[in-house]
Amino acid sequence: MPLKNKIEELKKRKEEVLQGGGEKAVAKQVAMGKLTARERIIALLDEDSFNEYDMFVEHEARDFGMDGKVLHGDGVIIGTGTIYGAPVAIYAQDFTVAGGSLGSMHARKITKIMDYALRMRIPLIGINDSGGARIQEGVNSLAGYGEIFWRNTLSSGIIPQISVILGPCAGGAVYSPALTDFVFVVNNISKMFITGPEVIKSVLGEEISQEDLGGAKVHSMITGNAHFYSESEYECFEQIKKLITFIPWNNTRKARRFEPKEPKISYKIEDIVPGDPKEPYDVRDVIRAIADDSDFFEIQEKWAANIVIGFGRLNGETVGFVANQPLVMAGVLDVDSSDKAARFVRYCDAFNIPLVTLVDLPGYLPGIDQEHAGVIRHGAKLLYAYSEATVPKMTVILRKAYGGGYIAMSSRHLRADFVFAWPSAEIAVMGPEGAANIIFRKEIAAAEDPEAVRRQKVEEYKEKFANPYVAAAKGYIDTVIEPSETRKLLLHALEVSSTKVADRPFKKHGIPPF
Repeated sequence: MPLKNKIEELKKRKEEVLQGGGEKAVAKQVAMGKLTARERIIALLDEDSFNEYDMFVEHEARDFGMDGKVLHGDGVIIGTGTIYGAPVAIYAQDFTVAGGSLGSMHARKITKIMDYALRMRIPLIGINDSGGARIQEGVNSLAGYGEIFWRNTLSSGIIPQISVILGPCAGGAVYSPALTDFVFVVNNISKMFITGPEVIKSVLGEEISQEDLGGAKVHSMITGNAHFYSESEYECFEQIKKLITFIPWNNTRKARRFEPKEPKISYKIEDIVPGDPKEPYDVRDVIRAIADDSDFFEIQEKWAANIVIGFGRLNGETVGFVANQPLVMAGVLDVDSSDKAARFVRYCDAFNIPLVTLVDLPGYLPGIDQEHAGVIRHGAKLLYAYSEATVPKMTVILRKAYGGGYIAMSSRHLRADFVFAWPSAEIAVMGPEGAANIIFRKEIAAAEDPEAVRRQKVEEYKEKFANPYVAAAKGYIDTVIEPSETRKLLLHALEVSSTKVADRPFKKHGIPPF
């Protein structure tokens, strides 16, 4: 056969594969408001940059009538491309082909691109849209999931792993996104759960819709399983592209440096934080008053909102911000906020991203519910993460820093490299009211006017501890600064700590309080 004919045959075969599951299946996908797998890849990557591999792979199942079925690409597309000119590895499950179900060859394609991403030290993006394990392939499907999970774990902390949920992701399939660094969800499209509504109804008699059980809002606001929420697939892809600009390609590199920009003049840091320690404010405005171009890319915005995490830049370099949020529950630490911050601190440490911590909290949240939910263990995760981190750590105490919360929020005692405090900082074991009630309990009880004595003792305690100078006198704070000096000192701290070396005793790994 002449080469020309062989080329024509190749084109014909490609054209067949590009049809996915066929016109009817594609039309059904579109009717659900979803893009096809290839449309998603094209929309996310740079124009004409995608190179597909294993296009002609077919399934190997022979039972239950599978021997007569043709599943183009076995329901998943893999390849490489670029985002803003930098290479990434990507796979996208094709729901139009057997519902994107995972069989042995489907899994083999995914693990192939995962191996490639790890070997080449480039980010991996996985687009999930699948009905789950292919029942006809039995244990081979389960083995495929296991191989994927093992690689997720192996790659963790070496290359960025991004999961995009653009359809159902149920049963064992949900564990792969849970093992990755960032999970993106889209309203009315993303569905994640271990057991679906039908199983729950048959076992427990409870009725619930897929959306209410594991929709995008559920995982963005209640479970914390999702890091980014959007209203459309295209908005989701823009979020991914922006994230990519803040993170390095692997753990041996630093994130790409951008041209430094001054914060916008609309954010005046000295006007943001009220003098009254009980008056709330939005700590994100403080971050914007510090960050280059006032650009702050928040992560998990809708979950555990009493703490704020995300990326910004200082002098063109990516930094991770962790900040108590006085607008929500006075910025206390609790079970969820501790988990949220600890995981982010570990990510930044793994990928050479310096940490800036802004402190304003009354401590850990008290209460029976929190104690029984394991706030001790969860709170210890944040202590562990900061203690373990060896990237440059800079802390600014804005107002309250009481009790264990003071220690946990990247204090000098957990080896913060620089600790600054504003004149409004209050560092103590607990708030003035509670402390006075304990220290002067007998004196207050014996007084003719207990309330007057109590107020006097509260003021006495405030004078002694409601300021940063006691801690500064002990060397726990490097310097007390004016709010307007914050950015300048952080820039300097970042510059002088750029060659930081932190020695640690040899160990296989630590035992975090999971």
